[in-house]
Amino acid sequence: MKSVTIKDIAKIAGVSYATVSRALSNSPGISEETRARVLAICREEGYRPNILARSLISNKTNVLGLILPDISNPFYAEVAFHIETYARSLGYNVMLCNSLSKPEETAALFEFLVGHQVDGMILVSPHDDERTQVAKQLHLVPTVIIGDSELADSAAICEASSIRLDNFAGGQLGTEYLLSLGHQDIFYIGFRPGSMTHTRRVGGYKAAMKAAGLKRHVLDNHANVSSAEAGYRLGLELFQSKQHCTAVFAATDAIALGVMTAADECNISIPDELSLLGFDNISYSGLSRIMLTTIDQRKPRLAAGAIDLLADAIAHPDREEDVRRIIRPALVERNTCKALK
Repeated sequence: MKSVTIKDIAKIAGVSYATVSRALSNSPGISEETRARVLAICREEGYRPNILARSLISNKTNVLGLILPDISNPFYAEVAFHIETYARSLGYNVMLCNSLSKPEETAALFEFLVGHQVDGMILVSPHDDERTQVAKQLHLVPTVIIGDSELADSAAICEASSIRLDNFAGGQLGTEYLLSLGHQDIFYIGFRPGSMTHTRRVGGYKAAMKAAGLKRHVLDNHANVSSAEAGYRLGLELFQSKQHCTAVFAATDAIALGVMTAADECNISIPDELSLLGFDNISYSGLSRIMLTTIDQRKPRLAAGAIDLLADAIAHPDREEDVRRIIRPALVERNTCKALK
């Protein structure tokens, strides 16, 4: 079946080729009545504009590239959802790619998306060892980084704006909340060495514990992801060690869910015998049988802030200064923390 062309639409509508083009691009110079009639004919005839050809003329595709570590992670999935939703409200579509936390994949995907002429790029939580591979590509397209990384923090090489949560403040906020409930034996579970995000979170925990004159207890997660499986393993390690612990501050909600499973297996009641605090506020945390108290990363604000920064960078390609934005976390109180009597 022959494809309908813009010339076919012009002939059916009884207007010029230029008029159809103006209607499709929402350009001035035609009446709203004519625009509506042309667009209606396009829908009826099944006409689809050639996006690639249009981008070659306008040098703009209205498409953004999004690279994140792993869409199966609930936090990244929710961030991607908010990014796409907000981007659409501004007239952009999003091409999403998973790097699987591999620096070489990130670099290859960045090149792939640039080759497909995206107007801008968003990198979510790039690993620190991706810095050298990706940094040399940042000048190719306006880029915004979400999250903590050396790539975002290295002003000497970075040609990208960034937005991140204040993870140090989040670590402090969560710890101070548990302290306010009377807990002193607070264990921080799930710290991933080598991650700037985790380093800042555990730094906030340590600072709050030090200010209270209390001993710090940290269980490291040596896996390359923060999963419920890792939290379960660390939870069992803690509970089987018989160390005195009245509260657990989990590095992520996924870790907290694993700790919750381990506690149930060890017949430890939450929150009656153990208070449990997470970090991220993923959607699962609010389910009726979980109701996890957690630190909220305010994902809608992170997503909207990243898109706003990127849209501004696209609109002002000659601007030399990049922007660094930091969002304050918030505490979400549910049912897994309880004051000591």
